[in-house]
Amino acid sequence: MKSLIGLVPLLCCAFGSFETSAADTPPVARPNILWISVEDISPDLGCYGDNHAVTPTIDRLAAEGVRFTRCFTHAGVCAPSRSGLITGCYPPSIGTHHMRCKGVTPDFVKCFPEYLRQAGYYCTNNVKTDYQFDVPATAWDENSNKADWRGRDRGQPFFSVINFTTTHESQIRDPSPATKKLVDKLSPEQRHDPAKMIVPPFYPDTPIVRRDIANYYDNITAVDGQVAGVLKKLEEDGLADDTIVWFWGDHGRGMPRYKRWLYDTGLHVPLIVYVPEKWRQHVRPDNADALKPGSTIDDLTAFVDFAPTVLSLAGLPKQEHFQGQAFFGPHRAEKPREHVYGHRDRMDETYDLIRTVRDKRFRYVRNFMPWQPYSQDIAYMNEMPTMQEWRRLHAAGELTGPQADWFRKQKPVEELYDTEADPYEINNLAHDPRLVITLERLRLRLEGWMREIGDVGLIPEPLFDELQRPGAKSDQAAAPGIVPASTEIEPGLTSCQLTCLTPGASIAYRIRPVAPKSNESASRWKVAPSNGLVPLQGGDELEAKACRIGFRDSEVVRFQPGQPKIDPAKNEALPHWRTRVIASTNNDHYHVPSAPFNHSLSTTIIPAPGDVSPVGKKALSDAKRREKFQNPANAIWLMNEWGRELKKADTRNASVMRDVIYRESPVPMKLVAARWLCEVEDPTPHLKLLVENLAHPQATVQLQAITALADLGEKARPVIEDIRKATKGGEYLARVSQRALAKLEAK
Repeated sequence: MKSLIGLVPLLCCAFGSFETSAADTPPVARPNILWISVEDISPDLGCYGDNHAVTPTIDRLAAEGVRFTRCFTHAGVCAPSRSGLITGCYPPSIGTHHMRCKGVTPDFVKCFPEYLRQAGYYCTNNVKTDYQFDVPATAWDENSNKADWRGRDRGQPFFSVINFTTTHESQIRDPSPATKKLVDKLSPEQRHDPAKMIVPPFYPDTPIVRRDIANYYDNITAVDGQVAGVLKKLEEDGLADDTIVWFWGDHGRGMPRYKRWLYDTGLHVPLIVYVPEKWRQHVRPDNADALKPGSTIDDLTAFVDFAPTVLSLAGLPKQEHFQGQAFFGPHRAEKPREHVYGHRDRMDETYDLIRTVRDKRFRYVRNFMPWQPYSQDIAYMNEMPTMQEWRRLHAAGELTGPQADWFRKQKPVEELYDTEADPYEINNLAHDPRLVITLERLRLRLEGWMREIGDVGLIPEPLFDELQRPGAKSDQAAAPGIVPASTEIEPGLTSCQLTCLTPGASIAYRIRPVAPKSNESASRWKVAPSNGLVPLQGGDELEAKACRIGFRDSEVVRFQPGQPKIDPAKNEALPHWRTRVIASTNNDHYHVPSAPFNHSLSTTIIPAPGDVSPVGKKALSDAKRREKFQNPANAIWLMNEWGRELKKADTRNASVMRDVIYRESPVPMKLVAARWLCEVEDPTPHLKLLVENLAHPQATVQLQAITALADLGEKARPVIEDIRKATKGGEYLARVSQRALAKLEAK
């Protein structure tokens, strides 16, 4: 990295730099690890061969380090992507798959920096989290917009994350004052001419679209200068030779059909790792030469591989629950990946369900909700000028080819792309007879992966939320117990043991000295070691609380030497949702509709490959119907399938839906039945049921109810005033109600 020194000061003058001061730190016995993350960026960098990019700092980092050519996230949007990063688990496996949900993860799931902290690392995050759950106090030593490595103890190794939002989707269309200030400082040579931008073939080629693309590239140049500031600070502190630096983007370009989608445009991201020469043997014990400056790694790499790799670099034991594999360090996997996977679930207020698998050449996509179009409404996405222009030209009938295909009414059930011949993934080869074996191979691999991880994405979210938090109430971790040691470690120094009865809970503690120190370290929560032993000096006060992801923190308990022990509070939390799911399905390993994987069925709950809608091909027997309705998730998928072809003459299926409403059924089942019965009979009682649930305690039930009303269109006019009131509700409830109201008022 020393070759960056001549470049960094020049860029820092242009973009501003971090406050600097030399750190008197001796060489460390373990490597420091620094992550520099940027938002919403594809590999649109000079070092990846993009001739339009102006990224001298990042290009130099790649020239001094290693560039990964096939790194993929598992989700095309920030929060699910970062949830997998911080836990080392695929979000559909741990219940954090829907955008901006609040997951209750299984008890074995931790934020992986907790393991580093227990091993003595100083861990900081600056500043974005977006993990799909509240950040536990045990995750970071410091989590703020000023956090870096400088608060650590002398000689302490660190793991620091610096997140930059300059390239975020929002900064293309409506830059913040901070982003505007950075971009305004660009020289004319660094600015991007819209006329020279490459327009992807699925976009209309108009000045508005070109302007958005040019803004995106300007933002990348601006963030390049911010990266320069971080590297300058690291060098000035004398830490460059002991710090492994990662640069990565959290998902693809923040524009339509890139962000949120499961094509390479949404999942393929840049990853550059700089390894100082002294650490290359440690990072690649088998082949240190693979890390020589300017190298590339073409192996498939996944975001769930990041957590096990960091722990491997730090010399920590493997965590068996991690679903990725280390690509560096002593625990580096013997074989490279053969596949990477991805998922799309609810995006903001709009539901979809897609899964994908990719090998080095082919991508397979399975659309479990093919009736949802590609162009589905998402309010935040619709703010992008490119999206508005795209919709305008579609409405005017001026689109053809791939530009028009985006607005077809339904998606195909299966998609298959040759990414070498078709990098934009436009030509769907799922029906190409020459690729039948490839299609079947990837189809089975995707289904195998979904079973292996226990994908809960097929459980409708309102049902799943009730499993996570019955009655919309969060569990609380039980307060920890504190047992003082019987003897002193040394004069004036004793120890105590912290315990908690809530499975999976971690214990955060802090010690308030008798004489308060001048720095802030005494007020920061630390993570208790796995054995629970914490040293304590006479007169100091210990504070402790239990934390578990998805739970409310326990009450804080306080203890001073000389006090009697404090017994741990009783655990009153319900068994975890996965335990209850397994118990409710006769030991089937997860509670999802069984039919989508059985391609021999002529009638399936989810369309089988090659079918757009298999409804009505074969009537279910009464016994089979009752069997499927015992599982609420199955019932909801089945009713939605029937509903799309429900006719007034179809008294049998309509009768089943009425039974759902008037018997003891889960509310989400009732709402699905009400939505479809509105189409074939007097909607008055069914509209009343939908309106009543706009105030349900579960926010996702509210979203289900307003989505049903929006889908009903004119049939919902009798309750237009209730829809108007809902525009003042929660964020997603308000978005859908505003959309429904606008359509009703336009007529």
